[in-house]
Amino acid sequence: MKKFGKKKEHHFLSLKMKWSIGTGIGVLLIFLVFSVLLYQSFSSLLLRQEQQYAVDALSTASGKLATNDSELTIKDVKEDLSSSLQQVKTTGKTSALYTDSVFVTLSRKNIGVSVYNLSGDEIFASRKVPVKFDTSNSTSDHLTSVNGTTVFVTSKAVKSKSTNQIIGYIQVTNRLTDYDNTKRKLILIFIVFGLTAALASTMLGYGLSSWLLRPVDLLNDTIGKINEDDKEGDALATVRVPVLKQHDELSELSLLFNDMLDRMQRYIEQQQQFVEDVSHELRTPVAIIQGHLDLLNRWGKDDPEVLAESIAASLQEIKRMKSLVQEMLDLSRAEQVEIQFGQEKTDAREVGLQVFNNFQMIHPEFSFVLDNDLKHKTIVKMYRNHLEQVLIILMDNAVKYSQERKEVHMTISKNSRYVEIVVQDFGEGISQDNLDKVFNRFYRVDKARSRDKGGNGLGLSIARRLIEGYHGKLSVESVIGQGSVFRISLPLSSEQEESQTIKDTEKN
Repeated sequence: MKKFGKKKEHHFLSLKMKWSIGTGIGVLLIFLVFSVLLYQSFSSLLLRQEQQYAVDALSTASGKLATNDSELTIKDVKEDLSSSLQQVKTTGKTSALYTDSVFVTLSRKNIGVSVYNLSGDEIFASRKVPVKFDTSNSTSDHLTSVNGTTVFVTSKAVKSKSTNQIIGYIQVTNRLTDYDNTKRKLILIFIVFGLTAALASTMLGYGLSSWLLRPVDLLNDTIGKINEDDKEGDALATVRVPVLKQHDELSELSLLFNDMLDRMQRYIEQQQQFVEDVSHELRTPVAIIQGHLDLLNRWGKDDPEVLAESIAASLQEIKRMKSLVQEMLDLSRAEQVEIQFGQEKTDAREVGLQVFNNFQMIHPEFSFVLDNDLKHKTIVKMYRNHLEQVLIILMDNAVKYSQERKEVHMTISKNSRYVEIVVQDFGEGISQDNLDKVFNRFYRVDKARSRDKGGNGLGLSIARRLIEGYHGKLSVESVIGQGSVFRISLPLSSEQEESQTIKDTEKN
């Protein structure tokens, strides 16, 4: 059987790795979307700029050629498109180069201007033409690829300004080498930055998850230690999760887990004590009954006096065992009252008066004093039989431990939310060391004297479980030699709370 918390031998992907990988992938996807949008925007901007250069060249060249009246010839084109260069050679003024639009257009990097006559024959080309001219598609702008380089092609028919007749065709090509290089660089930059961002976010995510998940690691280590040391039996009592001051849900989980271990340890200790006490309590009556039966079996059955004594003693011990078993059943049921009787309600005033009157009747030697502030019916959230059982337990204990000063006080009162019932005796009292233990199973302050008085040490434990099952509270205050005060607080029903609130408002 595998132990929970023990490290597995097989490989698995830890939560920290999943977190880190998920963070890296998430950042990479976000960066990818951002990069695609930025890439498309920047590429479109560059492309429009390069296209505008070609369009400007086309417009400038066609404007120069439109001054002719007849079909374009080589001579006409050279005169129109080469005039600037010739002018520079003649005048020797280099500055004229930069003021002549034709020269600027023809000398622009990667721009090629080619002119064709009406038959589609090339009559002029400023550079080697990378794209063949097609007269049937002479007015279209398009992108094409030549030897891995993107080329933008634009063309138009040249019309004479004077005759408005087509006298030739002009085509401008722009090798988009800068555009292609820039795109490649952008892709490389985005890949490098994307991978760097993903790696950095993965490392940051791993570091952050390691810090955030430290309580989980400590929790798992603690469970592993408990499982490894469970043979010795003391691991649960000593091993706890180190609490980190991170002030988050996982730190709170560590605190809750430690609280759970504390409760488990208390339950184990109580269970061990329970088994020891039950064994001790049952051993004595069983031994007594066995002794009497052995006596009768040997010779006592022939002696009427011995027979009667043995039967009476055996019946008394059987009665003790029956009482013990019944109290154990009551304790077990008390742990489930919230599920079975959570909606039950009862009149606290009526039950308190009933129990008080019953004890007055069965213990006439005692002086019972009642201080009842409840003048009307007062409903609390508790099953009637359970409230009666709790009051009987407290009153019975008060009588048992008040042998010198035979006096018991009961007080019944309420506030806006709770009914309070107090049972006070003036008996032996309980030491401060024992106050926290009186509600434990089978615990008795003086075991020998308690056994003589017929107690099994389960009454107060049953009473507290019943009260807490209905979200109430049972507490005790005591001084040695002066007596004890047991205080019950039970929540009022919702209708009773509303009524009490109205009364309080009217008084104010």
